[in-house]
Amino acid sequence: MEKITDNLTFDEMSSVMSDILNGKNNDQEIANFLSELSEKGESDEELRAMLKKMNEFSVNISPTCHGNLIDVCGTGGDNLQTFNISTTASFVIAAAGGSVAKHGNRSVSGVSGSADIFEYFGFDLNSEPWEVEELIEKLGIGFMFAPKFHPAMKNVAAARKILGKRTAFNLLGPLSNPAKVKHQLIGVFANDYINRIVKIMQKNHSEIILAVRSEDGMDELSTTSKNKICMLKNNEITEFMINPEKYNLQKGQLCDIQIKTKQEAIDSFVNVLNNSSNRTMKEITILNAAGGMVAGGMCDNFEEGVEMSLNIINSGKAFEKLKQFAKEYGTLNKLEGVN
Repeated sequence: MEKITDNLTFDEMSSVMSDILNGKNNDQEIANFLSELSEKGESDEELRAMLKKMNEFSVNISPTCHGNLIDVCGTGGDNLQTFNISTTASFVIAAAGGSVAKHGNRSVSGVSGSADIFEYFGFDLNSEPWEVEELIEKLGIGFMFAPKFHPAMKNVAAARKILGKRTAFNLLGPLSNPAKVKHQLIGVFANDYINRIVKIMQKNHSEIILAVRSEDGMDELSTTSKNKICMLKNNEITEFMINPEKYNLQKGQLCDIQIKTKQEAIDSFVNVLNNSSNRTMKEITILNAAGGMVAGGMCDNFEEGVEMSLNIINSGKAFEKLKQFAKEYGTLNKLEGVN
């Protein structure tokens, strides 16, 4: 592989990615390439070409569902050790009648990733694509484990380990949903990427995208600070800030949503859904569920989304959705004795 000095064209990067994903390069070559790319700074066209190839090499599903298929995810990397907000919000969205195709992995930067939560409640991470498809159609939520749905990415795993630092793939993972969702709430680790992600997804024919980051550095919408949002809707891109207090959500403290163990991650997830968590955990979930509902076209604005999400938790529908999921996998007993 040649040393990178200038930006690659879309076609040049497509060719390089084909070789990488086909296993034609050794680990050190790939590590050097990713490192040089990172040092140079990835262009939007390079990222778009990489994303297109990742999608071409992925295993895809096409569930039949009412309304739009939604994904809520973050790029990770904020290192704040919060409970799994996006997964909790996804169950609220599903309980409100949405269809969520969650895509993720085990945790890299946090205590517990979305995969850990689904697995705890009996879901087999190596479920076949048709099984995940059926689950989304039946319960309104399903999980696609990244290593299962992106098998060609095994060819870059060792190189990423060699580097031990963020690469373009950290950014592209959340964008490469195997269900080809066109409606996403995407939490972003750095302000520089908020607008860029939306432009890349616009060229990728997405319909409604909200790329978000909190002012205090979370790759989620937060009630601990104001939030920056870049939105694609009707093929137009707008940028704005939202203050959670405008929606009668109390300003929270970071320490109220942080966890130290996998069990605390499970407890927090369950307690939000059964309406027994602390206020900050509940309200940060509500805000992210609202963002997902806006992205999914389930409501027109955050005000409506916050009200819908609050009602879903208070009415017991969110916990009922989790019970349906647990019952599907014979793990209802795991909902007993959660602290």
